[in-house]
Amino acid sequence: MKFTIKHESRGRMRVHMEQYRMTYEQADTLLYVIHNHRNVTFVKVYDRTADAVIEYVGDREQIIELLRHFHYESANVPQTVIKTSGRELNNSYQEKLIGSVVWHYSKKLLLPLPIRTALTIGRSVKYIGIGLKCLLQRKIEVPVLDATAITVSLVTKDFSTASSIMFLLGIGELLEEWTHKKSVDDLARSMSLNVSKVWLRTPENQEILVESSKIEKGDKVVVHMGNVIPFDGEVLDGDAMVNQASLTGESVPVRRTIGNYVYAGTVVEEGEITVKVKAVGGSGRYDKIVTMIEDSQKLKSGLEGKAEHLADKLVPYTLAGTGLVYLATRNATKAIAVLMVDFSCALKLAMPISVLSAIREASQHNVTVKGGKYMEAVAEADTIVFDKTGTLTKAEPTVAEVVPFGGNDADEMLRMAACMEEHFPHSMAKAVVDAAAKKNLRHEEMHTKVEYIVAHGISTTINNKKTIIGSYHFVFEDEGCTVPEGRQEMFDNLPEEYSHLYLAIEDKLAAVICIEDPVRPEAKEVISSLKELGISKVVMMTGDSERTAKAIAGKVGVDEYYSEVLPEDKASFVEKEKAAGRKVIMIGDGINDSPALSAADVGIAISDGAQIAREIADITVSADDLGQIVYLKDLSNNLIRKINRNYRTIVSFNSGLIALGVLGVIQPTISALLHNTSTLFISMNSMKNIPLAEEQK
Repeated sequence: MKFTIKHESRGRMRVHMEQYRMTYEQADTLLYVIHNHRNVTFVKVYDRTADAVIEYVGDREQIIELLRHFHYESANVPQTVIKTSGRELNNSYQEKLIGSVVWHYSKKLLLPLPIRTALTIGRSVKYIGIGLKCLLQRKIEVPVLDATAITVSLVTKDFSTASSIMFLLGIGELLEEWTHKKSVDDLARSMSLNVSKVWLRTPENQEILVESSKIEKGDKVVVHMGNVIPFDGEVLDGDAMVNQASLTGESVPVRRTIGNYVYAGTVVEEGEITVKVKAVGGSGRYDKIVTMIEDSQKLKSGLEGKAEHLADKLVPYTLAGTGLVYLATRNATKAIAVLMVDFSCALKLAMPISVLSAIREASQHNVTVKGGKYMEAVAEADTIVFDKTGTLTKAEPTVAEVVPFGGNDADEMLRMAACMEEHFPHSMAKAVVDAAAKKNLRHEEMHTKVEYIVAHGISTTINNKKTIIGSYHFVFEDEGCTVPEGRQEMFDNLPEEYSHLYLAIEDKLAAVICIEDPVRPEAKEVISSLKELGISKVVMMTGDSERTAKAIAGKVGVDEYYSEVLPEDKASFVEKEKAAGRKVIMIGDGINDSPALSAADVGIAISDGAQIAREIADITVSADDLGQIVYLKDLSNNLIRKINRNYRTIVSFNSGLIALGVLGVIQPTISALLHNTSTLFISMNSMKNIPLAEEQK
C-alpha cells in the first residue's frame, strides 16, 4: 500500500497512508497488523488523518516492507478485534461533547433572547419530568435536586442560570456514560481474548487436537469432562452434566444429551459429549462477559454499594439544607447554590470506575478478576489455602523416570499412559504427554471410553484389558491391584524424592512413572510477601503422600499442611475456616480443586489448569509467576485505600462548595461548574493505575 513518511527519528516514525480518511475497521486492521509485528513496541493509528505513529526496535527496513505489502483486503484480523476495539465508541462521544459545547455557546451569539428562552423552557420539561417521576415513585434522589434547581431558576426568571444548569447536567451525563462504557469495554475486551485448542472428530471418527480458530460451522467437536464447551451447537453423541453458571448464573448443572442444544462458555462437569457446531463467531463469549461485568449484583463490592446508598440518603438532607438557606436568607440564588452541589454524582461514578480500572489494570498483568467484590474480599482475606501440584510447585512437572514391572517395556508403558492422560488437563497429565512426545512415542487412540475419577485416576480398556492409572490410593486400595511377584523390594525402593503415578493392567502393577515436581523458585518469597501484606495463615493441601507434602511445606514456609486429601476435604477445610470467622482465598489448578474454589470467599485458578477450575474461580492468574498473587493482594489493598480516599475528597470538596454558595461567595452556575469539574477530575483520577506498595517506597 502507498504511504508517506511524514516524520522520522531513531526507532520511531510517523507515516501517512495514501487515503483521505480511514474507516474505523481500516484503522483497527492496520493497528492489529502493525502491532503484531515482532519488532514493533508501540503503535497508534489516527483514523481521521490516516496517520500511524510506530515505535520499533531493530531493522527499519522490516517496518517499511510491512507497510509496503500491507492491504486491508488480505489482512487476517479476528472479527472480535474489530468489534471490540472501542475506537467507534470514543469517536462518537467526542463528537457528542464537541457538538454540545458548540451548540450551547453559538446559540447565545446567534439566537435572539425570546427564542433562547423558549428553548430553555422546552428543554427543562425533560429534567422536571424525571424529577416528578422520582417523587411519584416515593424516591428523593438526585433528579429531584436537578428538577428543583431548574424550576426555581425558571420561576425567578433566571433563564441563563437554568440553561447553564441543563448544559452542565448534559455534559455530566455524557461524560458519565462515556467513562462507564469505556471502562466496561476495556475490561471486557481484555477478558474476552481466549485462544484455545479443541478436539475435532474427523470423518474417520478419530479425535485430533486443533486450534479453535480452524473450526467451521458443521464441524464435530468432542468436549471431555472438565472442559469448557467452545461453541454453540447441538449434541450429536454422549451424555453430560453441564454447568451453565457463566450463562444463567445457576450453579446446579443440567443434563445434556443427544438432540439438546449447548452454549459456548458452559462447562462439562461430568460425562462427555460430541457437539455439532452451529456458530463459530467469537462475539458470543464477549457479549457474555460484558453482561457479567454490567451485572451490578455480581460486580459491585460492598464499598461501592455503601457509597451509592449513602449518596441517595444525602439527597433529602440537601433539599432540607436548601429550604433552610432560603428561609434564613430569603435569597433564591444562595438556595440554588446548595442544590447545584450533590455528593451522589461523584460517589456513584468514582467508586465503580476505581473498581473497574483496578480490574482492567489487573488484566494487563494477566490477572482476570470477575467482579469488584472479589477484589474487596482479597483485601480483607487473612487466610490462603494453596494446592501443591501445579500451584506451589512448577506448572510443568517432568517425568524423571519410568520404572516398568512385570517385564513390560518402559517406552511402551509411557506411550500407553500418554494416550490415557492426554484427555485430562492437569499438570501431571501434561508431564506424561510431553515426555512421550519428546521420545516421539506417537499413538493412535488405543483405548475405549475413558473414565476419569476425580482426584484418583483414569480407567479404560486397552486391547481388551482393563487399564488404570493414578494415585496409590486409587490403584492399590480402591482397585485392589497388586505388585508382580518377586518385585516387592523393587517397589519399596522407588525414589522418594519424586511423586509417583501408578499404571496397572488387569489388576497388576505394570509401571511406576516418577514425576519430578520442583518447587517454584519464587514460592517461598511469595508466601513471605503475602504475610507482609496482611495474610496471617498460609496452608498447603495436597493429595500427595505425607513424605512429599512435608518436604514441600518445609521448603516454602507454609504455616500448616495437609496430605492425602480428597476434593471434599479441601472444601470442608475452607468451610471450617470461614465458620471460624476467617476470610479465605483458595488457589488451585485442577478439577479436584473446584469444590474448594467454589466454597472459598475468593477462588483463584491457575490459567493453564483445568477449564472447569478457571470457570468456577472468581479470579484467574497466569501460570508464569506465582508473584501475581502478591500483586493481586497489593492491588486490592490499595484499591480499598483509594476508594476511601476518594470518599473523603468528595465529601470535603462538595461541603466546601455548599458553604461558599451559602455565603454568597460563588454563584449557582459556578457551583455547578466546579462540582461537575471536580466529579470529572475525581473520575479521571480513578481511572489511573493504582500505585503499589513497592512503588510508594
